[in-house]
Amino acid sequence: MIGTDPYPPFVSDDADGNASGIDVDILTEALGRIGYKPEFKYIAWQKKNELLATGELDCVAGCFSMTGREADYRWAGPYMKSRQVVAVEPSSSITSFADLEGKSIAVQSTTKPEGILLDHTNPDMPEVVNVFSFSDRSCLIPALLKGSVDAIAAHETSIVQYEQDYGVDVRILDESLLDVGLGCAFDLNDHRDIDVELSGAFEGMIEDGTMYKILSRYFEDPSPFLQVGDVRG
Repeated sequence: MIGTDPYPPFVSDDADGNASGIDVDILTEALGRIGYKPEFKYIAWQKKNELLATGELDCVAGCFSMTGREADYRWAGPYMKSRQVVAVEPSSSITSFADLEGKSIAVQSTTKPEGILLDHTNPDMPEVVNVFSFSDRSCLIPALLKGSVDAIAAHETSIVQYEQDYGVDVRILDESLLDVGLGCAFDLNDHRDIDVELSGAFEGMIEDGTMYKILSRYFEDPSPFLQVGDVRG
């Protein structure tokens, strides 16, 4: 049982109401290699730790950043590299992180961008006046385009996917908040070693080209997303 939430292109419902996307494809293949069939369950992302601890979930995934959380879970991965970025309205005068000083920025709650902004862990990011944390990540771009915030921060791939799905445009700043490795998280007290087996399956998929083939369904050039050695803890 895998806990997740809708986050195109990593996880979303297809026309038949079934979970689909990058992480669904990757985890279905990887878990199948070690003898499991995944079932995906949508959860309130903020409750993931509680649901892992009670055993209601076996693991959580869905564009989940390992980087900076290495000691919080038993991890399978990283299976993919991703960038946390900042995006603004196309006509905005904001062109770099320096221009964000005194501005307002929206994030999804409990995500890496929220932590980076609240804990000031990126030295290139100035002090912003407000950080608005939404429980639903689909609210980020609408809040930006309506002028409720000056900028948003999220995974680059999710922002690009939203633009494609809804026919809107935003401008992603060149600077990166953080390059992260994506993984599948198990509770620290889970001693079944499924995380170890799953990590092995991910590595095998990278080595035999399966991961490249899967990502080719979503990206014209998957190569940058497979540089997991750059983000391996």
